[in-house]
Amino acid sequence: MNPLKSITGTIVSGFVLAIIIIFMLGTSGKFNPWESWVWLHVLVGITWIGLLYYFNFVQVPAAGKALAEADSGGPGPAAISKYVAPLALLWFRWAALATWLTGALALEAMHAAEGSGFVAAFTFQEGYRIIGMGAWLGTIMLFNVWGLIWPNQKKILGMVKAGPEEIAKAKVIALMASRTNTLLSIPMILGMTAQGHGLPF
Repeated sequence: MNPLKSITGTIVSGFVLAIIIIFMLGTSGKFNPWESWVWLHVLVGITWIGLLYYFNFVQVPAAGKALAEADSGGPGPAAISKYVAPLALLWFRWAALATWLTGALALEAMHAAEGSGFVAAFTFQEGYRIIGMGAWLGTIMLFNVWGLIWPNQKKILGMVKAGPEEIAKAKVIALMASRTNTLLSIPMILGMTAQGHGLPF
């Protein structure tokens, strides 16, 4: 059976290949929780931010164009709204939560001193200011996903009852929260990369 014929098979095969590579390159002989959580954090983070960028750079403009062309015989945005958006939003919101949780666990694992790495980052303690900035921005983004984007997308997609005025308002709120997350993702990713590599200048 070809594992590439299913998404589950593809993901499982990716993990198996990664484990084979770990053993081929040589293990340290002990579990490294920091790298393990960071690895998972990056995997789910790519899923979250990748979908965020998809919504902002691809789906929103495409849906607008499809809506504009609906009167001239175009397909309209129904296919995106009915089939693509609900599935993309499912992956989007759970990837956001998984990214935050694995990030919190990575902060704990990277902390060698007494106390909590999570607290050290969120209180901007020495050595944790850059990653703390990224953690705070990621937390704001998580709130936007679950508190603003998802509840309003349910109205837009007809998953909950809403009148035309409420849907119009929901579209604005969801778009602005999504654009805010796109804006915040740029310095948030800087916080993640600069913690280990230093600021660009």
